[in-house]
Amino acid sequence: MEALIGADGGASSELLDQALALVMTYAPKVVLAIITLVIGMWLINKFIAILDHKLGQKDPTLNKFLCGLIGVILKILLLISVASMVGIATTSFIAIIGAAGLAVGLALQGSLANFAGGVLILIFKPFKVGDVIEAQGYLGSVREINILYTIVDTFDNRRIVIPNGQLANASLTNLSAYETRRCDMTFGIGYADDIDKAKDICKRLIEEDERALKDPASLIVVGALGESSVDLTVRAWTKSADLWPFYWDMQERVKKAFDAEGISIPFPQRDVHLYKTE
Repeated sequence: MEALIGADGGASSELLDQALALVMTYAPKVVLAIITLVIGMWLINKFIAILDHKLGQKDPTLNKFLCGLIGVILKILLLISVASMVGIATTSFIAIIGAAGLAVGLALQGSLANFAGGVLILIFKPFKVGDVIEAQGYLGSVREINILYTIVDTFDNRRIVIPNGQLANASLTNLSAYETRRCDMTFGIGYADDIDKAKDICKRLIEEDERALKDPASLIVVGALGESSVDLTVRAWTKSADLWPFYWDMQERVKKAFDAEGISIPFPQRDVHLYKTE
């Protein structure tokens, strides 16, 4: 009995010694790894904040995308370094990350397409932050271009999140690509009205509006002979920001000017004849 107790006591003492040896061996490494992880995360976040500030002043479009991508890469490298400090073989760790990345990539093919789309958008720059675009059935101002998605704010104060893959592989309209835009308008007058007089009124109203540019010159022609009206096609150039205010004002001013000058604006009418049958 005493022999068994002595044997158990010796085994326990041996296990305790091994445990203490492991603690003495790995405890400093674990503590150092934790300190490295905490300091490394702080430095990465600090670096990303500085980079975000610097890029935000030069290229807001590239800002969020590049900062997010660099942040992910640096954190992965930090984790690999911390694992090697603890004693984990980095080759095995990298192999595990590669296998996990492959599995995740197969499961998230749509997200990878969005990532590739974001890279294409940043390289070819079909639009940038602040541009007004029309894409995927939405019209609004580009607020942010992220790694996977582009955020668009519509003019009725809605936020739309569009995957980059769809933007990179479909047609879109960039309404802010040029500083000036052409404002196309159509005004109908009656067949009995004076065409030259109506054209002079439109020309005068355009010249009186400071938002209408002198160059290129405006165009006022008879665009079509409709069923009930002679349609005047009026085209004037403005700055992009002035397009819609100019368009809306011209609709009201032309209507009031035509009324004052006795020029009719016809509208479709239908005569209904009732016959009494016995």
